[in-house]
Amino acid sequence: MQHPKLTLVVGASENPQRYSNIATKRLVLHGHPVIAYGLREGMIGEIPISKSWPQHVDIDTVTLYVGPERQADLISQIIALQPKRVIFNPGTENPAFYQQLDQAGIAYQEACTLVLLSVGDY
Repeated sequence: MQHPKLTLVVGASENPQRYSNIATKRLVLHGHPVIAYGLREGMIGEIPISKSWPQHVDIDTVTLYVGPERQADLISQIIALQPKRVIFNPGTENPAFYQQLDQAGIAYQEACTLVLLSVGDY
């Protein structure tokens, strides 16, 4: 079993049809602690969705569920967290953001969190 990886889900939604919601539940099922960040407060199972950006936490992985047009305000905040990696889920790809992550020494991948979990590569 892999070590639990504290994961920040950016773009978390209470809507059970949204991939951010499904991924949050699946991460918890796989034993990963989750911080859910979204536009509206709410709950995904037992996980609260916060509208406040996390402070002073050691984030292993940031998984993005917001498109490039809504990432601009988040880039500096994500880099400031110094996560080990950022996952760009389908539809969130952003080459300009990749360059900034490279400069900050933060790994990133274009991948689907759900697929990574299902194949044991998370």
